[in-house]
Amino acid sequence: MKYKIMGEPMPVVVCELEDREAMVTERGSMCWMSPNMKMSTAAGGIGKAFGRMFSGDSIFQNTYTAENGEGMIAFASSVPGSIRAVQITPDHPVIVQKRGFLASEQGVELSVFFQKRMAAGLFSGEGFIMQKLSGTGMAFLEIDGTTVEYELQPGQSMIVDSGNLALMDATCSMDIQSVKGVKNVLFGGEGFFNIRVTGPGKVVLQTMPISSIAASLIPFLPADRN
Repeated sequence: MKYKIMGEPMPVVVCELEDREAMVTERGSMCWMSPNMKMSTAAGGIGKAFGRMFSGDSIFQNTYTAENGEGMIAFASSVPGSIRAVQITPDHPVIVQKRGFLASEQGVELSVFFQKRMAAGLFSGEGFIMQKLSGTGMAFLEIDGTTVEYELQPGQSMIVDSGNLALMDATCSMDIQSVKGVKNVLFGGEGFFNIRVTGPGKVVLQTMPISSIAASLIPFLPADRN
């Protein structure tokens, strides 16, 4: 499989497949394809289906397979930002924000990921459940806004505002840290908690989570006149 990512800040990834190669997507993100791409929809088992639902994706998966020769298919991002390609291997699974999965090769498995510390899940911007990508193959992920990447050393930590954590290696751990000071909490505009991510591993941050975009638009929406 060959691919090309283009068109930021509303990006699309165009994938060129060999005969019988296939791509999987969770949300019907296909925007165009060659005529010889065959689509099939399946839940992939009750356990996996409900795991995908709880992690923010659809119960069903769409699989697109190139038949009778090479094929082409494109997947588009749902919000302004970027698309990131991540190579998944058995020794390199990654943890992704909810609804961050766009598409992947068939060898990649999407499953639910529960935070080890309940408090970290309940109060972080990503909620108690995130997504885990494992297996083997290339995966494409949606990033809200611009991507910023850090490599954390063992024991090295970074404090991240809720919702800005897009992706981290499974070797990283995540916990919460309360904002200190009553005035800071009430008037600082940063909420009650931040996220502490600790290495070792790679951390990918996003500059404009979709929740922040929605909040910034609320003052400009027309009031309900009913």
